Amino acid sequence: MEVSLKTLMARLRPDTPVIPLVRLSGMIGSVSTFRSGLSLQSVESALARAFGVKGAPAVALLVNSPGGAAVQSHLIYKRIRALAEEKNKKVIVAVEDVAASGGYMIAAAGDEIVVDGASIVGSIGVLSAGFGFPKLLERIGVERRVHTAGKSKAMLDPFQPEKEEDVARLHALQEDVHASFIGLVRSRRPGLKDDPDLFTGAFWSGVRAVDLGLADRVGDLREVLRERYGDKVRVLPIATGRGGWLRRRMGFGGGSDDTSLALVERVIVAIEERLLWGRFGL
Repeated sequence: MEVSLKTLMARLRPDTPVIPLVRLSGMIGSVSTFRSGLSLQSVESALARAFGVKGAPAVALLVNSPGGAAVQSHLIYKRIRALAEEKNKKVIVAVEDVAASGGYMIAAAGDEIVVDGASIVGSIGVLSAGFGFPKLLERIGVERRVHTAGKSKAMLDPFQPEKEEDVARLHALQEDVHASFIGLVRSRRPGLKDDPDLFTGAFWSGVRAVDLGLADRVGDLREVLRERYGDKVRVLPIATGRGGWLRRRMGFGGGSDDTSLALVERVIVAIEERLLWGRFGL
């Protein structure tokens, strides 16, 4: 039987420091029609509960993400910072396997970032990826008809050859997002070392990330919490509620679905997700 947060808090002695813990794991953004990755909507309630724990001097976040949607990464980052300032609590981030790209943006919301020596950290860049099938329809005898109002409406259509002007427009957009990402990291990590590869999308081990100023120390979260708040400190896990009973019953978040479209979509999503994790050797 699930025990409520209020019941758990009542069981703890008044002199026992309590640190709420929220785990933020997985790809960021909408993974598919039938499965959602990390998003502000999926984690906002857990974050609010964690920062709402009275008397807790800090909130701990376990981050394990290879990245994903830039907007959702930024929204989660901003919500963490807003709650930290509103509730006057420190944020301690512990990186598990990887905090890369949007995953690192979320980690940057921490006042302290703790990594394992073998964690993968960084990838401060912007990526757009997809597939191109300009000759596929011709081969199978299908005619594609696209009608637009606005010459750029069908930009980067995967069934049409790439156009130089479309790629140039995409690169300009990526540069804007990249500049914003760099500014965010610089504002949160004032001790960054001057390394020419820092904002190229490169990534490093946890040990090297500490050397570069991307993280604060190599260590274990519980060890860090005991150092900060004493041996009696208690970690209070806060569930995010992703993939709940109703979503499973409706075929979301890993439930069954018989349509061939859903099957194809899941295969493509699985490939894309595997490639994203695989980029970091995971």
